[in-house]
Amino acid sequence: MNSRLPAGYNPVRPFRDPAAVKALLQRIESAVTRPWSIMEICGGQTHAIRRYGLDELLPDSIELIHGPGCPVCVTPAAKIDRAVELSLRPGFLLCTYGDMIRVPGSGDSLATAKARGGNLQSVYSALDALQLAREQPDREIVFFAIGFETTSPGHAQALQVAIDEEITNFSMLCSQVTVPAALTMLLGDDSHRIDGVLAAGHVCTITGSNEYHAIAERFRVPVVVTGFEPVDLLLGIADCIDQLEAGSYRVGNSYTRIAKDDGNPVARAALVRMFEPVDMEWRGIGVIPGSGLGLREEFAAYDAERKFQFESRIGSHDDQSGCISGQVLRGLATPERCPNFGQSCTPATPLGAPMVSAEGACAAYYQYARFE
Repeated sequence: MNSRLPAGYNPVRPFRDPAAVKALLQRIESAVTRPWSIMEICGGQTHAIRRYGLDELLPDSIELIHGPGCPVCVTPAAKIDRAVELSLRPGFLLCTYGDMIRVPGSGDSLATAKARGGNLQSVYSALDALQLAREQPDREIVFFAIGFETTSPGHAQALQVAIDEEITNFSMLCSQVTVPAALTMLLGDDSHRIDGVLAAGHVCTITGSNEYHAIAERFRVPVVVTGFEPVDLLLGIADCIDQLEAGSYRVGNSYTRIAKDDGNPVARAALVRMFEPVDMEWRGIGVIPGSGLGLREEFAAYDAERKFQFESRIGSHDDQSGCISGQVLRGLATPERCPNFGQSCTPATPLGAPMVSAEGACAAYYQYARFE
């Protein structure tokens, strides 16, 4: 049990315990002496914060700002265009996670492509897509592989199985990204408002927290690993505030029951074996050097972008929808500042990915709205 938890802590539903939440809020309020802005990287953290109203329970001097940690939100329009193009080809089946289906590319989404006759299958994992390749050897099965370091080891596993079983009608369209590269970009921008960072616990469960030490030292910003329950998040915020008030900056871990300093060695080894760092475009942000995980050259036969020819080009596409997702993902604006929020942009009629994704900040603000 974490020694910083208050007396009377309820072990039955420990990480939503009201007494622990109250004690942590009191601890934070007594510690803070000036305004601080803390960014939660992950969209799952944003949803938990809004769901439990933590942003309103905290002192007014603490501002929580939202980061680019939603994989659906940062998938570039150009990649979606290529997924759409593959889904419309005869003899092809495009597989991906359900969140991606309604996200618009520069034109169509996968949903509208399916309405035009495209072949599309929602799957829970890359292994599900691989099973379809086994069952349908006469079709090209392409898995649209999106995500951060949390989902990428599963993609690596599916790829290894495909190689071992010599399944040749399976490939991946990769749009995988990494947190440290994005965080380095954000903190290196002179316009940022980030005093402290809440790192995503599930990412650190894979990668560990060791790679954040250099970031904390370089930018003099505390980075604290947290989970996704109220007590997890408040422990991380309390650690950030303690460091900021003391003028220190180190990597903390408020999610020690799951995340370890060195992460999961087996998963990390799988990532290194199958993928290599590549420059990647982040939707609304631009190209971040070395922020992507692309298939290594020796696995080119399983790389959809090397295996097939495309009409659509890779490169930045201007968003003409009026969506301000880039500002939201960089922590420069909150969703309700968008003039389209809740008006022309709703979950039923999304203008951008943050309103579509289950981890999108706009979806969190809409779903857990506390206003008329």
